[in-house]
Amino acid sequence: MAALLSVEEITLRFGGIVALDGVSFEVEAGHIAGLIGPNGAGKTTAFNVITRLYAPDQGRLEFDGRSLLETPAHRIAEHGIARTFQNVNLFTSMSVLENVLVGGHRLGRGTGEKEARAMLEYVGLGVRAGDLAASLPYGLQKRVEIARALAAKPRLLLLDEPAGGLNHEGVEELGDFILRLRDDHELTVLLVEHHMGLVMRISDHVNVLGSGRKIAGGTPADVRANPDVIEAYLGSEAGP
Repeated sequence: MAALLSVEEITLRFGGIVALDGVSFEVEAGHIAGLIGPNGAGKTTAFNVITRLYAPDQGRLEFDGRSLLETPAHRIAEHGIARTFQNVNLFTSMSVLENVLVGGHRLGRGTGEKEARAMLEYVGLGVRAGDLAASLPYGLQKRVEIARALAAKPRLLLLDEPAGGLNHEGVEELGDFILRLRDDHELTVLLVEHHMGLVMRISDHVNVLGSGRKIAGGTPADVRANPDVIEAYLGSEAGP
């Protein structure tokens, strides 16, 4: 299976701070790929490079064989890439439905209300379409973000800590939902997440960052057993 996303030797500096130091990884089409590491490892920074919010100092970034480095952030959705954010980034003064309708405009066309409502039904929020986004609990706001991302009809969906604020039952439901999302919409998913149980259960491949560098990559089983990963991040959570 071919790589849909290729990140090659990406380096990004903020003054004297090296946020990403020669980071390379690939995400194969149809896979769920985990991107993990301790706080400050560079995970969200990598997302911001992929979505062109940051311009790297060096390296190559390709999506479906085409370079993204000349693509401005506002054109990324047209290439088939959508994301959610670590901190929910909704228009809180707008309704849930209106937030999803905004997602379709990223393609330069309006998403119809029927289609937007269908997206909300899919994520289990059809009955909340008219509610203000700010009135929803945090976990449901994350579902609205996913529905809004789906409205842009992506091929690659970047999920930044979707399990944040969820209890154990909610995390289990989220894992099943992401698997179904991948299959139903023929998506490729890149997942940044601190909840190791979720990452290891649903990912086909896991990449590990530490202090802006890639320190490991492989199947969940390989990563779980890697001593560098255990030392840098997983610790006791790396057990069976």
